[in-house]
Amino acid sequence: MSNQITRDQIIQKAWEDDAFMQQLLQDPKSAIKDAFGVDIPESIEVTAVEETPEHAYLVIPPKPSAMRTASAVEFPTW
Repeated sequence: MSNQITRDQIIQKAWEDDAFMQQLLQDPKSAIKDAFGVDIPESIEVTAVEETPEHAYLVIPPKPSAMRTASAVEFPTW
C-alpha cells in the first residue's frame, strides 16, 4: 500500500470529506477502496478511530525484529 497511498493522504481526505470520514470510521477497507482504488487483503484488519482534543490514541507498531521475519502482507507499511 505504501507505493499507492499514504496515511497522510487518507487523513487529508477524511478532513476534507465528511462522507469519506464516516465511511472510514465504519468500514475502513471499503472507504479506502472506494476513494483510492486500493484493495487491502482479507488477512489485514484495519481499524479507524477519530482522536479528539480529550482523547488521543498511541499506536505501537510491530517490533522491528518481527518486521524482518514477517511478509509485507502480514505487516503492511503505509
